[in-house]
Amino acid sequence: MVPLKRRKVTSVQDDNQDSKVCKFPEVAIFIVERKMGASRKAFLSRLARSKGFRIEESYSPSTTHVVSESNTGEEVLAWLNNHTEGKALTGSINLLDISWLTESMAEGKPLAIQDRHRLKTSPKPSADPPATTVKSYACQRRTPLKHHNTFLTDALEILAENAEFNENEGRSVAFRRSASVLKALPHVVRGMDDLKNLPCLGEHSVRVIKEILEDGTSSEVESTRQSEQYQAMKALTGVFGVGVKSADRWFREGLRRPLDLIHTGQKLNLAQQAGVQYYNDLNRPVTKREAVAISHIVEKAVNAVLSGAIITLMGGFRRGKEVGHDVDFLITHLEEGAEEGLMPKVLNWLEEQGLLLYQKTTRNSYLESKDGPARPPHNLDRFERCFSIFKLEKGKEGSGTSLNTSYDSGTTEGITGTTEQPGPSWRAVRVDLVVSPFSQFAFATLGWTGSKLFERELRRWAGQEKGMSLSSHALYDSKQQRYLRANSEEEIFAHLGLEYIPPSERNA
Repeated sequence: MVPLKRRKVTSVQDDNQDSKVCKFPEVAIFIVERKMGASRKAFLSRLARSKGFRIEESYSPSTTHVVSESNTGEEVLAWLNNHTEGKALTGSINLLDISWLTESMAEGKPLAIQDRHRLKTSPKPSADPPATTVKSYACQRRTPLKHHNTFLTDALEILAENAEFNENEGRSVAFRRSASVLKALPHVVRGMDDLKNLPCLGEHSVRVIKEILEDGTSSEVESTRQSEQYQAMKALTGVFGVGVKSADRWFREGLRRPLDLIHTGQKLNLAQQAGVQYYNDLNRPVTKREAVAISHIVEKAVNAVLSGAIITLMGGFRRGKEVGHDVDFLITHLEEGAEEGLMPKVLNWLEEQGLLLYQKTTRNSYLESKDGPARPPHNLDRFERCFSIFKLEKGKEGSGTSLNTSYDSGTTEGITGTTEQPGPSWRAVRVDLVVSPFSQFAFATLGWTGSKLFERELRRWAGQEKGMSLSSHALYDSKQQRYLRANSEEEIFAHLGLEYIPPSERNA
């Protein structure tokens, strides 16, 4: 009997010898072991090689013919994909029954493949995600609050914010439009192929996305995030009442933090003074629970001076957000004109309750005859409004809820002459109150719901696609030369020829 070790060596030598007499190198055959077993596979491999056939021990990109015994096409596909991590088959490979190989060996050459030799398979869906149709305008798309591509959109929005700090509105909008498209996708972007045929993706945005997909991060985004200018501008514009121009001027003067405004004796207006005084509180997210508590306070104040008024919580909270940077309310009354003179009375009630830390009111300056078709739409409306800072106490009577959150005061010294500071029992919260006539309420509701880009795209759609002028006050049709009235957001969408999108899907 030949020793086992010697038998193995002989087998290898036989295989090598068989491989040297390959007569048909262009036909690379891989025999699937499934249901056949290792012994039968080895026997058929040696027999085929002895007749000059090229038999591959493992599947490779050069394989042209895959042969199996007693398997369906789906079984062979599944087995191969399992053993090759899903990289097995391409369209040029022949999936065949063992009969083709045995008949070929009998003839001494590879036979032409007949239909009876082929293993039948059901059409296999593409491994790539189906092409996603994304419309060009954000107001045409449904954009949920939570989406699949935060790792990309966060990066683009940092660049958009930095462009705003540099007063480059065009670049900022371009980045935000790119981010908006990614937010609307129903799947995670895993490669550049996923971006094919998507609108609003500029070259700059695509470069950033490509780098993140390939390297996990963008050098431009990281250098921006860590730059002294970006961090300083973010901190300074975080002061209530401070815009980009003021923050940029202070940055060029060497200021970097809100406290620097005090230490250098900057001349601040009343809003900015309050912004510095309550900086930490105003830059702490407002929770939905806190927004609801403030809603109860506002409702009590309004109802105390005007029965039957309608008060609606607006902004991000209406879109479903759980946190925000401020709380917005839209107030109206079914009786047109009943809302006139309401704001001073509401503020007086809030002042008497000790709930206002700061307030600035602007009167309604909108006149349809002057601000309608003859004047281009503007981002800001002209409603009577109040920008205020509320003093929100825990468990305050009338709030309708007890706030048990403990707040860390951590604020600066007061610079408005008052010694009262936020403590564990209360916090400062930004609140915007807007009063609208009922005839404009639907437009005001749409305008104050957001998001900012969604509203911008609505106005762009109205102007470029429909020949209309849209604002938070009205919709004017330039072709018909008349105003289009609406009692609901749905009617406004219908006037614009758009599918109605609910607030929860306007998070562009």
